[in-house]
Amino acid sequence: MTDTKHYTYRVSWSGEDGEYVASVVEFPSLSWLHADQGKALRSLVELVDEVVADLEASGESIPEPIADRRFSGKFNVRLPESLHRELALAAAEQGISLNRLVSDRLAHT
Repeated sequence: MTDTKHYTYRVSWSGEDGEYVASVVEFPSLSWLHADQGKALRSLVELVDEVVADLEASGESIPEPIADRRFSGKFNVRLPESLHRELALAAAEQGISLNRLVSDRLAHT
C-alpha cells in the first residue's frame, strides 16, 4: 500500500488566483486552491488519498513516491558532437574528467 504522505507536495501563492495552490509532483493533474495555505495542502492530501484508493480498488497502477525511489546516480545523455567536443575540451583545460565537469555544471545551474 502506498503511503500518500511520501509524495512530493508543494504549496505556493498564485497571484492569478489570489489563493494558495497546492500541487503534488507525482500527480501533475491534481491541485487545490484555498485562501489558507495549510487548508490548501490538507485538502490536496485528502484528494490524493481518495485518488490512490480509487486506483487501488480498480487495480490501476499507482505512481511511486519520488522519495521512495532508488536512484543509481547514472543516466545517459545524448548531445550534439560539437557540444561533446566543447565539454571535453573544457574538462581537459581544467584537468578534470568530463563526468566531473558535467556533474558540476548540472549542480550549479
